[in-house]
Amino acid sequence: MSLLIVSLDNTVLNVALPAVQKELHASVAGMQWTIDAYTLVLASLLMLAGSTADRIGRRKVFKAGLVLFTLGSLLCSLAPNLESLVAFRMVQAVGGSMLNPVAMSIITNTFTDPRERARAIGVWGGVVGISMAAGPVIGGLLVDSVGWRSIFWINLPVGLAALLLTWRYVPESRAPRPRRPDPVGQLLVIGLLGSLTYAIIEAPSQGWDSPRILLFAALAGCSLVGLLLYEPRRAEPLIDLRFFRSAPFSGATVIAVCAFAALSGFLFLNTLYLQNVRGLSALHAGLYMLPMAALTFVCAPLSGRLVGSRGSRLPLLVAGVTMTACGLLFAVFDAETDDVLLFTGYVLFGLGFGMVNAPITNTAVSGMPRSQAGVAAAVASTSRQIGGTLGVAVIGAVLAAGVAGAGSPRSAGYAAAFVDASTPAWWILGGCGLCVLLVGALTSGRWARETARRTAQRLEKQTGAPSGDQASASSRA
Repeated sequence: MSLLIVSLDNTVLNVALPAVQKELHASVAGMQWTIDAYTLVLASLLMLAGSTADRIGRRKVFKAGLVLFTLGSLLCSLAPNLESLVAFRMVQAVGGSMLNPVAMSIITNTFTDPRERARAIGVWGGVVGISMAAGPVIGGLLVDSVGWRSIFWINLPVGLAALLLTWRYVPESRAPRPRRPDPVGQLLVIGLLGSLTYAIIEAPSQGWDSPRILLFAALAGCSLVGLLLYEPRRAEPLIDLRFFRSAPFSGATVIAVCAFAALSGFLFLNTLYLQNVRGLSALHAGLYMLPMAALTFVCAPLSGRLVGSRGSRLPLLVAGVTMTACGLLFAVFDAETDDVLLFTGYVLFGLGFGMVNAPITNTAVSGMPRSQAGVAAAVASTSRQIGGTLGVAVIGAVLAAGVAGAGSPRSAGYAAAFVDASTPAWWILGGCGLCVLLVGALTSGRWARETARRTAQRLEKQTGAPSGDQASASSRA
């Protein structure tokens, strides 16, 4: 239920963006901040939330997250202007950071057998498909009938129900040896993600060579260097760079960034195209994207079963091929101009994204000590949110530069400029799919599995805790 409201919130908001733009007089950059203010805060705090839950109790942090997310949703529905909406989205994000990684940590500590865990993750990931299938339709219906503010109301009953069920059924759990807080690392992460996102979103309007953009770009670079130098020196860092010695874990991180950058860019691009260029209503735009959502819904649990029975390689390869094909279909053949090609592209993307989520999550937590499950899952979740943030920032920047001076939405000049600007955007999305394919092939073979085994052994010696898979094997023995 926590994953449902978090995922549903993003999909329904994408459909509502043109209505928000019209009522609050937002620019393309303003719409980007409506999405990225949430994903940026979420990405910055996920690892802190995961380690805090390991330390003070996962059930306790999970309940606090549900309260904050529900409260933030209520405030978003009351926002009088764009600035307030962006601020209240950040409140939502603080609560959301306490939900997904903690929920995954609860699942990891409940299902210790690798096959059972893969199936459970598949079911959990299937909720993303449900939200993607229901989100555009529910969002479009609410926007057309009640108004865009109503999209935040649906989080209220679900959030309250999840809070009551958590209080009644979810047991408390903690890590036996949790990490200590790392405030310097946390500030460096916030500096890196915040300054990089600001530079990308605001560069089209301020100029790539403006002093402010150059300052934020330099701040992002300094924050990255600081992380790489500072974190390895800590005994218990916020980001444990030792995890990245495992090729599957590193590959899962890169794939998560690329896949979710493609998803967020895809939704942002298509929502604006269908409503501002084709002139569809919010409901009809949501219905147009149903083929993509339906394939994600069907393929997510199927991918979980494939990971449990055959490993991560096949789902990753399928995902990479289909997402790349989708990007090429739009970039080369102008698929948006023909309904048959348009729906074919949507089916390809839904198939690819449905296949990619389960192997990301399963690879991230497999082989890691269960005592650090919250941190390992948080790294995977953070990679997703970083990808989502960068996808909206980059695709939005490309669109903003392309439609600058083209007039108001739905004008003839705007439509032509939007279609021209979307071509490089589709090349970028196709490149994300190609990265999923190549990195998936490289990090799912025998050599990659050997690096994961060696990394698990080092972590066991240094933490004194067995890895998740080996602990379950010892239990069965």
